[in-house]
Amino acid sequence: MKKSKRTLIGDILIIIICFFVILVCILPMLNLLAQSLSSSQSVINGKVTFLPVLYNNDDFSHHYGITMESYKYVFLDPAFTRSMWWTAILTVICTFVSLTMTILCAYPLTYDWLKGKTLINTIIIFTMYFSAGTIPNYILMKTLGLLNNPLVLIIPNCLSVFNMIILRSFFYGIPDSLRESAEIDGANPFTVLIRIYLPLSAPVLATLALFYAVGRWNGFTDALLYITTAPQWVPIQLKLWQLIQNMTSIDVSTVEMVSGNVPRASDAMKAAAIMFATVPILVVYPWLQRYFISGVTIGAVKG
Repeated sequence: MKKSKRTLIGDILIIIICFFVILVCILPMLNLLAQSLSSSQSVINGKVTFLPVLYNNDDFSHHYGITMESYKYVFLDPAFTRSMWWTAILTVICTFVSLTMTILCAYPLTYDWLKGKTLINTIIIFTMYFSAGTIPNYILMKTLGLLNNPLVLIIPNCLSVFNMIILRSFFYGIPDSLRESAEIDGANPFTVLIRIYLPLSAPVLATLALFYAVGRWNGFTDALLYITTAPQWVPIQLKLWQLIQNMTSIDVSTVEMVSGNVPRASDAMKAAAIMFATVPILVVYPWLQRYFISGVTIGAVKG
């Protein structure tokens, strides 16, 4: 079936808009990558483009061009690499715990005979819109003895109501006949969950795992508030913020003492640190991308 001319023009316009949106999102990352691969002299003299410029003049060849010095600085910093490994381990643990809590919360709500089901749903959704606030949460964590404890990065945010609603909606879409046939064969609710619901929920579980992993990897506020005197539990985003803050202070003091153009190595180092903290989580997307659209769409429509 041939498309009409108006429909074809509309498709072309949508493609052009999407292309420019993607371009706008990618350009800052390319600029950041260029800065991370450039020398401090290239940055201070504006010789950085979307790809680092190679300066042909022999007198200035040592100032411009691609260099890995900033990445060497980041990789050789034991505190930064330790923070990276800790964040990777923390992300895996939090993703597993959060998925487990989400499944255990969503699955019982699919049973119509569950007593107080309406009240439980109301209470859960209420927490989605209202919370105690920063200060009460801090007092609670302090009372529970979780300050400067790695558990404070796992327990408070181990369940997302939004993700639970997506999974519950997906469970609603699974035919009751499958569950009833299994129950006739003597399967208990736990067996039904393991043998029927979870195998059929691979797309939505992969999507939620991606949500939880990205959320924990990019987590910053909880670590800033609750991890103050335990540097071994500092995640990568907070470590990156501390690195940028320290380098900014050095730049300000340097500019105040020295007039003229002062080469600031920290600009390239900041860019390298940001790339170092961003790329690992981006690598996860291609592995889960085929589940992403189907998982969100099915979980949002069914039920």
